[in-house]
Amino acid sequence: MRYIIKLSYDGSAFCGWQVQPNAPTVQESLEKALSTLLRAEISVTGAGRTDTGVNAIGYVAHFDCDELFDADQIGYKINAILPHGIHVHSIELTAPDFHARFGASRREYTYFLHKKKDPFVEKYSLQYTYPLDIELMNEAAKSLLGTHDFSCFEKVGADNHTSICTVMEAHWESYVPTHVGIMGYDSEPGDYIYFRIAADRFLRNMVRAIVGSLLEVGRGRRSLEDFRSLVLPALSTPDTIPESQRRPNRSRAGESVAGHALFLSEIDYPESR
Repeated sequence: MRYIIKLSYDGSAFCGWQVQPNAPTVQESLEKALSTLLRAEISVTGAGRTDTGVNAIGYVAHFDCDELFDADQIGYKINAILPHGIHVHSIELTAPDFHARFGASRREYTYFLHKKKDPFVEKYSLQYTYPLDIELMNEAAKSLLGTHDFSCFEKVGADNHTSICTVMEAHWESYVPTHVGIMGYDSEPGDYIYFRIAADRFLRNMVRAIVGSLLEVGRGRRSLEDFRSLVLPALSTPDTIPESQRRPNRSRAGESVAGHALFLSEIDYPESR
């Protein structure tokens, strides 16, 4: 029998989702807890990897178990033995062919920035003090939409079979944190912004590299045309693209931003699930 599990986690205490030797990970913690409660060796498959320090809200995973059990009771007990940085929202019986990773149709990430020093958001937001042209950054982000080759934003040495992804959403927005709105913490319009991007799949380090490159555009350190040149055609031959784009190179894009301000914020599946 296959079960779907939904959870959220604070990535600061973990070296990402995937099990690694001699390093604490979310997957390892979850598998240990489930194996203890169900008295069986449980292997958990997640919707995708997240890097060290990256957070997730509403993360989806699945696991198989030969025995039928009370999912509500296990869901309640598991939160008592999991590390504080992980919270399981629900465990439910699902279709035997459901797959948390390959069945996902859309994934969404959100990255948070703040301009002025703020002790109440610094754990989950990157302080970035340089003036930014948000309108120009959004203009650059439009070039991400559609199906493209994102090799320039991919971590060197990644083992993906393809670097082609379809991006459905990519934009910057200003927002007002709860403590600012309720308690009147000192702030000005534009002091808090976030970048949201949604796609059918993401490459390793892709979002952090895109954010770093867009910030260079916003600071005036990278032209709009140069950013657009990083987004390669999905289906092309060497004769159809400029010489400078024929060999994707991670060094052409901007530096990756820190992982603590990044959230895997939503995962969608077809309604047929």
